Amino acid sequence: MAGLAMSALALAMVASPRAGHAFTEDDQRRLCTGDVFRLCSSEIPDRDRIIACMMKQRASLSDGCRSVFGRPSERSASATVTR
Repeated sequence: MAGLAMSALALAMVASPRAGHAFTEDDQRRLCTGDVFRLCSSEIPDRDRIIACMMKQRASLSDGCRSVFGRPSERSASATVTR
């Protein structure tokens, strides 16, 4: 199970990086593993569902992982607060 989870995590970390900074798979794994398990563990091993969950959780991501997934836009951040 652990091998399957790590494989899914490695695949999930191929989310679109910030413009101007290409992250290696090792960078992505190092920066986001904790966040995937903390915020989206129920989606493992489905890569697409992990990515969707991480995008929904952008405001809750650690700073390092947020650099991989991008900062939430003001609109989505305010929509999260007001709803």
